[in-house]
Amino acid sequence: MTRNFNGWHMFAILCAFFGVVIAVNITMATYASTTFGGIVVENSYVASQEFNRWLDEAKAERALGWQAFAKRTASGKVEIALTGAPADVTLAAEARHPLGRLPDRALHFAAIGDGRFLSRESLPAGRWTLRLEARAGKHVWREEEPIQ
Repeated sequence: MTRNFNGWHMFAILCAFFGVVIAVNITMATYASTTFGGIVVENSYVASQEFNRWLDEAKAERALGWQAFAKRTASGKVEIALTGAPADVTLAAEARHPLGRLPDRALHFAAIGDGRFLSRESLPAGRWTLRLEARAGKHVWREEEPIQ
């Protein structure tokens, strides 16, 4: 017994095909909008002209050997443990929310001893990227540290 291929069969095939396409697109769009933690530059040409200088600065910063470890306290303040840095180091940060969902926040830190710093400002719950900048004399060190 042979079955004829009719309009209902074609309709089912098209529905299944476009259903899969739509499901994949929705899944990929959801992943793209919830996982992207990068930043967008205003002018990519100008950024490309500065790229080599940025690489040289990053190499000099890595040579300092400083490391930062960030955590959020129960009160929402940010605690940074800065290792390898001299005692006279000052620390500041800008907290950026992925994709700009919340405005950037400047964080100012007070030294609490043993290379640790505590922010004066609280940071709302959520995923943030801290752009740290430590200065000691003529040395400037920058780092990005994720915090949740």
